[in-house]
Amino acid sequence: MKAFKHFCTITKHKILVMKECFRVGLYRQGICHDLSKYSWTEFRVGCRYYQGTRSPNNAEREERGYSSAWLHHKGRNRHHYEYWIDYSLDGSGTLTGMKMPVRYVVEMFLDRIAASKVYRGSEYTDRDPLEYYEKGKAGALMHPETRKLLEKLLFMLAEEGEEKTYIYIRKEVLSRTKRRG
Repeated sequence: MKAFKHFCTITKHKILVMKECFRVGLYRQGICHDLSKYSWTEFRVGCRYYQGTRSPNNAEREERGYSSAWLHHKGRNRHHYEYWIDYSLDGSGTLTGMKMPVRYVVEMFLDRIAASKVYRGSEYTDRDPLEYYEKGKAGALMHPETRKLLEKLLFMLAEEGEEKTYIYIRKEVLSRTKRRG
């Protein structure tokens, strides 16, 4: 039963992200979003730790001290800022966040909306993605420009709503990157 519920949860999330991506013109990303969640490495963990109110990866992390599913997931999905962590270019040998391409920052933003809608259900508000982000704010590992854009979109969503934010994404954020090449 947990396997079926987990399948339904990840599929609901995937479909929501796909719809949101389509609304802003990210068709390929919408179709391909989170396909790794259906791989055995991630799916079996999701089934074992399924709770329905939060990510099973958090439960696995609490029990084992790390999440094997998350380590697999973040290495295959470019919409997670953790995918973009690499050695610094300054020669120090330290890990740092690289600037994410804008289309993946937008997908990360839409991913947070969909996750909030799935886990909050009918209690969802446009402030939920921002509040979730603020609770688990990324440290210094997120590139400053990536953080700036993500936070701008999260605050815009909370203050001005989904429709205005999506229009801004289509007309300003994504069209600027198309004009540049």
